[in-house]
Order: sequence, then structure tokens, then C-alpha cells
Amino acid sequence: MQKACLILSDGSVFEGIRFGAARDAVCEVVFNTGLTGYVELLTDASYAGQAITMASPIIGNYGVFEDTSESTRPWVEAFILRDLTTVKGDQRQAENLEAYLTRNDIPGICGVDTRALTLLIREHGTMLGLLTDGTKEDIDMKAALEKIAKYDGSKLVPMVSRRDVSVFPAGQKGWDKNKYVTDAASGKPTALVPAEIPLDAAAAKKPVYRIALIDFGVKQNIIWNLVDRDCEVIAFPWNSTAKEILAVQPDGILLSNGPGDPKNCGPAIEQIAQLYDSGTPVMGICLGHQLMALATGADTHKLRYGHRGINHPVKDLHADRVYITSQNHGYVVTDETLSPEICEISHLNMNDGSIEGLRYLNKPVFTVQYHPEGAPGPWDNNYLFDEFLTLIDDSKRKAKEAL
Repeated sequence: MQKACLILSDGSVFEGIRFGAARDAVCEVVFNTGLTGYVELLTDASYAGQAITMASPIIGNYGVFEDTSESTRPWVEAFILRDLTTVKGDQRQAENLEAYLTRNDIPGICGVDTRALTLLIREHGTMLGLLTDGTKEDIDMKAALEKIAKYDGSKLVPMVSRRDVSVFPAGQKGWDKNKYVTDAASGKPTALVPAEIPLDAAAAKKPVYRIALIDFGVKQNIIWNLVDRDCEVIAFPWNSTAKEILAVQPDGILLSNGPGDPKNCGPAIEQIAQLYDSGTPVMGICLGHQLMALATGADTHKLRYGHRGINHPVKDLHADRVYITSQNHGYVVTDETLSPEICEISHLNMNDGSIEGLRYLNKPVFTVQYHPEGAPGPWDNNYLFDEFLTLIDDSKRKAKEAL
């Protein structure tokens, strides 16, 4: 067993055992409170550039099933665990977690006191770190801290966003199983592709809505929630112009989740402002929520240690109801910067009172900070996708009445 260390920017050192890829990793160290769903987390592009510390001690006990992946490949920079479980000879043909990480070049460290690490992050705030081989006695602390100081998270969205426009027909859902099973068996890195729908099924499933989705690091289940609701989804790269997006004449626009500081997406913010002005119905999720706020004159700030887990209570102020939500973000909208003439707060986090949703007063636009697609996590927030389509229907009706 190869000994390894996690070195934090404050000089703290956590010893453990290396697993997965045998490479160093400089990353932002965060924690997630979910008990399950590690495959969904590993493949969530919002974790690009980060090392996930799992607060739950036992990870890997049900192996890896790539049909639950949230992207075409895993994006997390490193994985930090207390106890790593090995799966062998599983009747369901689950892949061993370490084998999955190894073939995808993702380093991990286990045997770490993740409770102490989580408490440290909660007290100190999110920190940068270096995962490297050796023990405390082997560390060149000066060189390690110099490596950590070179971390640059400003290019995360361009890294994770798709390069070309993609179309997802209504009813198209799931990954091509034959490809991901074959790739795993041969040890190839994960490169998922959507499953094709039979021609007869495609012909029978005519889209009711056309949705333009801007991909800042989208979770695939957002797309699948839309195609399940008779939507044709046209996914655009993060830096597409408003003119390009509006040229497909979408019924609605969805601004996706994604990694990092929203202020690093300056060019996109300018385009979102134009999309807002167009009057086309818009729904924003997570990073998309923050970007819409920036585009309409509000500000954002970084949370001390972020919200990451599948068990965060959020209150829908209009419904006067609390929902349990899935969350993954380090930044939030600053409430005192909101203009009451532009928007109103629709959802609040019950733990810290931070903004979890906004409804815009002059345009058919609403946004949420959490993940209504809920994978992994609760599904009781799916109603927001239905509200999005209702908003589109209402906008069409009002446009006809105005003629």
C-alpha cells in the first residue's frame, strides 16, 4: 500500500493510503454530506477542479454503474474517503470503484479522518490542497505550498462545457450501455454517448417544446427531465451568443449548473442579459441562477464552505412549504444587492437563510440555486420543470392575446 498525504493551504496534513490514479492533484477541497450517489458526484461537472471529501465513512460498497453518470466522463479532481470498499464478483456486474477511478486517471486517498477534515473545513472555510505520495515526515512543505498557490480555477467552465451544439430529441434518455460496458471491460477511460431511440419511437415522440440549453457543465439528468416532458433540447456551448441561441427560435431557455466562480463567466453574463431582454422564458439552475442575477445587476459572494449534499431543507416562500433538496455550490447571490423592481426571493435555505431561488417580476424568468433534477437525492423538486413549461405556455398565450 502506497502512503499518501493531503496537504492543505493552512499547513494541515492528513495521512492516508493512495488509491486510484498514481498522480498528484492540486484542488479545492470540499465536503459532501450525501450517504450515497458517489458516481453521480464524480461525474458532476460542478466538481471540476475539486477534491470531494465524503462525510459518510463507507464509500464504494455498491460499486459503479455508469448508467447513473451525470456527464460523459467523471470531472472530479480527487476523491477523499475514510473507508474504501472493494467490490468483486458482484452479481449485478458492478465495477469496482478503485478500478473506475484508475482508468479515468482520478487519484484518491483513503484512511483519512474525514470527520476531522470536514470539521476543519467548516471552521476554517474551503481550502486548497495537494494530494501527493509520502508521509508527514517526507513532505517538503515549502514546495507543496508553492504548488497549491498555483491553483487556477478561472477556466473551469470552458473546460467542462461541450464544444459543439448537440440536439437531444424528445424521448431520448439514457447512455449507450454496450459502449460503456465494453470500454470498462477494456480499461478505457469513460466516454459515454447517449443511447439512440428507435426510428419508430422517434417518429411517435414529436416534441411539444423546443428548449435551448446553455451548457456551463450541465448535469445530464436536467436534459433527461426535459426530454421526458416532450421537449427537444438543443444544448449550446457556454460561450454561444444570444443571437445564435435565439436563432433556433426556442420556446424556452435553460441556464445550466457548472463549476467555479460565476464572475469568471463574463462573456456569458453579457449574453444572458440579452436573453433576458428578449422576453423568452428562462429557467436557471445553480450557476445559471447566479449568472442571471449578475446579468440583471445583482452580486454574488463565496460561502464559507458551500452547500454540498442531498439533504438540505429549502423553503418555497410562495407555497409556504419546505422541500429537501440536492445541492452543490460554493457561491450564492448576495441578497442586499437585489433590486425589488427586478426580482423577488422565492426560496430560502432553512439552514443559513441564503437565497435559493428568484422570480423575476418583469420577464418570464425564474431561477433556483439547488438541483431539482435531484440525482443523487430527493425527487420532490421536479415540479420546477413543470412550472418552466407552464411559464412557456403562459407566455405563448399572452403573446397571442396581444396580437
